[in-house]
Amino acid sequence: MSDEIDPEIIKLSVALESDRSRPTDLDEWDAGDDVDPIPPRQWLLGNIFCRRFVSSLLADGGTGKTALRVAQALSLATGRNLTGGHVFQRCRVLLISLEDDKDELRRRVKAAQLHHGISDTDLKGWLFLAAPGGKAGKLMIPDGKGRPAISSLGEALKQTIQRRKIDFVCLDPFVKTHGLSENDNNQMDGVIEFLANLAIEKNVALDVPHHTAKGASTPGNADRGRGASAIKDGARLVYTLTTMSDEEAARFGVSLADRRLYVRMDSGKVNITPPAASAKWFKLTSVALHNGNDLYPDGDNVQTIEQWFPPETWEGLTDDLVNRILNDIDAGMPDGERYSDAGAAKARAAWKVVQKHVSKKSDQQCRDIIATWVKNRVLLKETYHSPVTRKDREGLHVDDMKRPGQVT
Repeated sequence: MSDEIDPEIIKLSVALESDRSRPTDLDEWDAGDDVDPIPPRQWLLGNIFCRRFVSSLLADGGTGKTALRVAQALSLATGRNLTGGHVFQRCRVLLISLEDDKDELRRRVKAAQLHHGISDTDLKGWLFLAAPGGKAGKLMIPDGKGRPAISSLGEALKQTIQRRKIDFVCLDPFVKTHGLSENDNNQMDGVIEFLANLAIEKNVALDVPHHTAKGASTPGNADRGRGASAIKDGARLVYTLTTMSDEEAARFGVSLADRRLYVRMDSGKVNITPPAASAKWFKLTSVALHNGNDLYPDGDNVQTIEQWFPPETWEGLTDDLVNRILNDIDAGMPDGERYSDAGAAKARAAWKVVQKHVSKKSDQQCRDIIATWVKNRVLLKETYHSPVTRKDREGLHVDDMKRPGQVT
């Protein structure tokens, strides 16, 4: 029998000895002695980007995800509120496109500049762009045995952040940052952990927009992100971007042909701040770059984005106007019939009375107004004898005690 010791046993012994020699101090503290002021979180843009945290925006392809991130990057770089988010401080921004080439990224940024009135001088020293393609490598790739290993992009990113004194980094899209299996939770957890540690180490806000899986998207559903759940679980500030639905288009008076130009951003999983009470809406718009030449005289038209405010259902409804509408409903129809809130009602539809007084409001808005009055019992459903059908049926009456202001 050989007296030689198996090299693997030696390695294991060394590893165990090394493990024993590691400090066991957890750097714990006594909460009763913790009297120092606690620093606030370092928000940069609204509740969307924050130093030392990873954020993400989940959206289907073509929804406007990149257009929104470009506009938000310009907001930070200029210190101007371009997308409805408060700018806490002007920031040096590093926008890295891992999907588009240099010229396409330039087009996207220039379109946003033109639309929002931002000059090149405004961005000098504040916005830095990169479209490295494959030459920059990945944050993590499989090693020779298929295990996740840190690769070249991470070091290049660290050096650029240090050299340019960057405050905010956007790596678009997340799927291009690594060469691992996006359906493997352990591997995706490793990528997100790397990003989170980098955000803490360099004191930056780090954003990785991400695609959604196939199927219908639901506003605010962070579980719709493509790949392993570790992607969603690891990021702290996750929002969704979805196209306006047919129902929302009807509610807001937007034509079905144009509804895809309108998108809503909802908080999907916000671990460090309460979720937004309502969606924030944006409109996609096309911008002419005027970059034509002899071969392409018209140049390019490139998509950018602006904040959009849905029409307020109750805007313009003064007490006097509301009471005139209620008077008409309470008086009933000339043939003695009473108005109805039923969805199937046609000639007796109460919402048409609203629209007669406020013609610019959509059918759905007028229906919503009637539904609210019924819910709040401004309008009461009562049985009456129809002089037309000679049968009992249900109609609407006004509760004068619930009228707004003074009855006119």
